[in-house]
Formats: sequence, structure tokens, C-alpha cells
Amino acid sequence: MKMGVLSNRICREDLKPGDHIYSWRYAYIYAHHGIYIGEGKVIHFTQSQGGREIGTGTVLDRVIFSSLSSEASNCAACGDQSGRCSVISSCLDCFLADGELYLFQYAVSPALFLAKPRGGTCTIAASDPTSEVLDRASFLLHNGFGVYHLFKNNCEDFAIYCKTGLLVITRISVGRSGQATSLLAGASAIVSSPLRYLTTSFSGLAAVGYGMYCFSRLVSDIGVRRDVEKVAVEMLVSASAGCQET
Repeated sequence: MKMGVLSNRICREDLKPGDHIYSWRYAYIYAHHGIYIGEGKVIHFTQSQGGREIGTGTVLDRVIFSSLSSEASNCAACGDQSGRCSVISSCLDCFLADGELYLFQYAVSPALFLAKPRGGTCTIAASDPTSEVLDRASFLLHNGFGVYHLFKNNCEDFAIYCKTGLLVITRISVGRSGQATSLLAGASAIVSSPLRYLTTSFSGLAAVGYGMYCFSRLVSDIGVRRDVEKVAVEMLVSASAGCQET
């Protein structure tokens, strides 16, 4: 394994069932997340073609989908999944989509969390036992994970829920995703921080902005925030079905 502050890369041989894995897409613009269940299979939440997640939940999907080739739906191991979305099971190759393999870290220290400049790679929250992780992933594979949303219900949210059982209970807040909170933290640091008026130098503005970015990331982490609670997977699916009916 090549684990450390700068990289969470892992070899396939080191994977264990229940691992939360991810792979960067489009020159590290965003990462796709899933739960490895063993025997070369991954359960993941996706807006997909052929099991290769490329959806952002925005109008950009139209451009991305239109440029995707048909090769993704011809995997011999996965079969034709071109018409499927929501929670699916794919082979590791389809999940990675020619990208590198990374392991999401749990129960990291606040110091290590802040040392990683990019969100969506680790959390202070602890993982539940492997059996619980696999049970949640399997249950959601057959029952779904609600409607995909870029900021509130994405692939990273799915994987974190499988690992922890934690659910954000406030509707006005961003979800569990570290990628989404990092994006919002960056925007907040630039636009809304009153501390930016305390200095006019570039280095001073950069230091203030980065400090606000780190603070926002930390308080938004699923292991720190107060607006989360443990929710049984059966209750989650029941609530999601009720919301879709209304």
C-alpha cells in the first residue's frame, strides 16, 4: 500500500471486503466512491452507463453522457448495465474506469484530516464492523439509496453511510460527502469570510482563506458535526420511499 498524507493509493491485493474505495475521474476533478464486497465486486451509488459512474447530478451530465462511448456497457463480468442507475454492483475494472485505486480512511486524527488538503479522502468518524457495512451495502443494492444529488446524496454519501450508518438529519445542510463540503468550504472561504478585510497582502489573504477552508472542512466532517444520527438501513429506505411518493 502507498498510504500516507499525500496519497491513499492501495493495491488490489490489499483490498478487504467492507473497504470504502474510490477512484479519481477527469484529471482529479472529482472521485467516485463505493464499497468493496470481495471477489472483485464493488457496490456503488451511481448515475451510470455500464456501471461507470459519470453523473454529477447537474446539467453537465448531458454533455458528459453524450461524449461517452458504448464500451462501458459491454463488460463480460457485469453484463449490460447501460439502463441501470441508483445502487449497482460492478466488477472492480468497471468501477475504476481505467483510474487508480484508493482507500478511504476512517477514524483519522484531526491533525491528519487537516493535513490532507483535498476532501473526500478520509473522515474522523469510525467505521462500523465489516459485517454491518456489507449488510447495509447489500440491502441498499436491492432497495436503492434515494435520488442522486450532487451535494446531498451522492456516491460518497452512500459509501460513508454503509461504513458508519450515520445520516444527516437536517434538510438545509450538505450531505456527508467530503468532496461536497470541500467545495462549499472553498467558496465560503473566498466569499463570506469577514477576516479577509484584516489584510490586503496576497500572502495574508491566502493564509486567512486557507484557515477558513480548513475550519469549514473540519466542522463539516461527519465525525464532528452535530446534525447526524445513527439510522437503521430499513428506516432509511422506508423514509426515502415515502419522500419519493410525496
